[in-house]
Amino acid sequence: MASPISKLFSQTALYGLPSILGRLLNYLLVPLYTAVFAKPADYGVLSDLYAYIAFLVVLLPLGMETAYFRFIQNHDKPDHVFNNSFFPVLFLNILFFLGIYLSNPIIAKWMLYEDHAEFILIVGSIVCLDAVASLPLAKLRAENRARKFVLIQFSAIGTNILLNLIFLLGFFNPERPEEGILFILIANLCSSAVKLFLVSDILRPLKFTFDWPLVKSMLIYALPLVIAGFAGIINETIDRILLKQLLYHPSDPNSLEYATSQVGIYSACYKLAMLVSILLQAYRYAAEPFFFSQLKNLDREAVFSKVMNVFIAIVCIVFLVVSINIGAFKWFIRNEAYYEGLDVVPILLLANVFLGIYYNQSVWYKLSNQTKFGAYIALFGAGITLAINFLFIPAFGYVASAWATLIAYAAQMTLSYYLGQKHYPIPYNTRKFFLYIGAAIFIYSVFSFFRLGMNIRLRDYNLSVFFVGNLLIFGYILLILRNERKLLKFLKR
Repeated sequence: MASPISKLFSQTALYGLPSILGRLLNYLLVPLYTAVFAKPADYGVLSDLYAYIAFLVVLLPLGMETAYFRFIQNHDKPDHVFNNSFFPVLFLNILFFLGIYLSNPIIAKWMLYEDHAEFILIVGSIVCLDAVASLPLAKLRAENRARKFVLIQFSAIGTNILLNLIFLLGFFNPERPEEGILFILIANLCSSAVKLFLVSDILRPLKFTFDWPLVKSMLIYALPLVIAGFAGIINETIDRILLKQLLYHPSDPNSLEYATSQVGIYSACYKLAMLVSILLQAYRYAAEPFFFSQLKNLDREAVFSKVMNVFIAIVCIVFLVVSINIGAFKWFIRNEAYYEGLDVVPILLLANVFLGIYYNQSVWYKLSNQTKFGAYIALFGAGITLAINFLFIPAFGYVASAWATLIAYAAQMTLSYYLGQKHYPIPYNTRKFFLYIGAAIFIYSVFSFFRLGMNIRLRDYNLSVFFVGNLLIFGYILLILRNERKLLKFLKR
């Protein structure tokens, strides 16, 4: 019989596969985008729009996915729970789209897209379609219908990638970059429509039911998670929005292009840090239902501790591989105009390591029904992010944004651990935590001193630096294997 941990990682591979491949394929679109958008300012416009999408994707599902997973554990009619989680999301998104449609010109002016109000309408359509499709996809995950889940995700991803290639390689005119942005948004809209169409068989038999006591309980449970998600997305994407808004000065006609170019450079380099976030996304797809399924497992705390050990080891390896080999990874960005931002990539990678640890720790307030603490922690991190960005972007630009992300995630991780040990203690192996994190930072520091001693910049590729850096990574992997021998034997059972 498979161990719980091996089951978790097999589910991560299964349910996370579309997410991993989808993000990797989107990651592989970065060379295309940075090639067709010769000026970083044009790519910055796209990044700014997707920052708003990220906010709305968190808000519009109302946190009902997690609430659905939680409430079906103790309810004898899971379809009844699904109905009462889906219809509130549907009604909210209908109202939201009507609001976007009626106030589109006003919103476009506020977002500095007065000449392209169509961008705003398409963005609104994308997020509404995705929010409505989120609950049926959650139902597939809860019912372990992995084949259909994977098929739907791959179909949507394939549509997006194919249309991007067709539009940008076949119809895009480099002299009209705004058309390229429109093409990319339309491709995403079609992808979202395909996803909703493919889950329509789940929605078709639904009959409207409204169990107010149940809906109220689910909303009370989910609202702190929505607040936490919204605050979390502040940490993840608000810097793109603030870079544009804080570096733009209406009195200077050239400042808008400068501001959006800084967004473009930062966003392109941020993509290199996405290799950790890709892993996190795949892991979260499987981890949430897995953690809830362990509620009746008497050894659940030991399982959570072992999961944390392995998780930290894996994300630290990714941090080292990308940070040390930026000279090779930079070729995904096909335009040297973006290379000036590469120095922030290790900062962002380490920030995502701390974020992943925080995600793992979040199990304590979800299982104990104390989701309010998730909101408190995320709001604390959001406050740090906003304060550092507002104070330091005018002087330091996107470098301030990168450090804000790192400091905020480290603070959230620390606060979550403290509160978790107080309210729902899980015996994490803090010795291994400090060993793995400390060793990774130490190895990167040694590599950096070696590189600087040879007078080689982070962005430059050098065989000697490549060999020494990857030898250090190999040593780190040996350290992990030596410390996790017992766990490896456990997983084979």
